[in-house]
Amino acid sequence: MTKQHQNWSPYDNNGGTCVAIAGADYCVVAADTRMSTGYRAVGCISPFTGAVRQKLGMLRVISHLGMFGGELGRADKSLMASSGFQADVRALQKVLAARHLIYQHQHNKQMSCPAMAQLLSNTLYYKRFFPYYAFNVLGGLDTEGKGCVFTYDAVGSYERVGYSSQGSGATLITPFLDNQLKSPSPLLLPAKGDKLEIVVINADGIRREYMELRKD
Repeated sequence: MTKQHQNWSPYDNNGGTCVAIAGADYCVVAADTRMSTGYRAVGCISPFTGAVRQKLGMLRVISHLGMFGGELGRADKSLMASSGFQADVRALQKVLAARHLIYQHQHNKQMSCPAMAQLLSNTLYYKRFFPYYAFNVLGGLDTEGKGCVFTYDAVGSYERVGYSSQGSGATLITPFLDNQLKSPSPLLLPAKGDKLEIVVINADGIRREYMELRKD
């Protein structure tokens, strides 16, 4: 009789949905705060904690580098939101935060958002044979003060776009954004997930808002 073994995977999908939208002189990044595994909700987290802040203070990258459910990390002009496997999201945030800190010591300035976008791409590509199970959106202001959004796949391919969504709700949100946003706009589509954490970046700095969502 053939023995049956349960399949094992080093990855888990902890869900989460994140959205980023760029405007003329601002960028809005949002993510829900629910963390789940399978059909179970296992907790709530801040999608924006743990970020590469340009002050490093970073990037699931809306918060310090971490918005989960969508997870965010941040720099003063950059925010990263990530969904996927929470452990890989945190590991990615730590690597980005360390490299951003080294950059600040060497150049005595923070990275621009486009430079952070390239760093994130290089970091993901370096791990392409055992990739971070993290799906990221990076938003912020470029060197001209214009809003910018960069969207990624798991191995570092990226593109600058006007808006993007990643995570378990992306298939629902992206068609809505395609329909509503023929040009960059502050429209956001809430979803279930305990809370929606919204971070707005403009020339005045970073502002954070919260919206209650369905708890079921």
